[in-house]
Amino acid sequence: MPDTTLKLAAIAVCLTLAGAAKAATVYRAPLLGANENPPIASPGHGVALLAIDGDLLTVAASFDDLLGGVAAAHIHCCAPAPANAGVATQTPTFVGFPSGVASGSYQQDFSLTALSTYNPAFVTANGGTAESARNVLLAALDNGQAYFNIHTTFAPAGEIRGQFALVPEPASWALMIAGFGLAGAAIRWRRRVFTA
Repeated sequence: MPDTTLKLAAIAVCLTLAGAAKAATVYRAPLLGANENPPIASPGHGVALLAIDGDLLTVAASFDDLLGGVAAAHIHCCAPAPANAGVATQTPTFVGFPSGVASGSYQQDFSLTALSTYNPAFVTANGGTAESARNVLLAALDNGQAYFNIHTTFAPAGEIRGQFALVPEPASWALMIAGFGLAGAAIRWRRRVFTA
């Protein structure tokens, strides 16, 4: 678990820095066997992050403790959790995604305007162009209807998966942290005043 934490921290820092510099939109998906449909009893865990800046899609993932070797990994779209959906991105797997391993990490950039980023069946079912596929995928991400799935030799239909959710902008995080700080200060002040 500490290994995954370090990998995730490194990936998150890279995406946060990239996001802050480029004003990227970031989505996060916690990956667990319990998120599969039907659920899979697996100690496997991880996280997938997507950063979207204009037409640039950065995919990052880190995973550990899978029971089988990785056979494929991609984004499925478009259905709310826990429903299953078809593959939206490259098939059979993201180019360069670690294969045959139980633990690993990945980061790769893709163009949302390139047909090679998508599953041809997804493009055909959603308007027939890269632009139409892009629009459907982005709408699904905004509505929580896309998920990351890692398929393995132990669970060919998917061993761990997670639904993507929007990560608040850095400015929102700063306001939230400041709010927690003010609330904590108010609680400490109140305790001092009323217990004295």
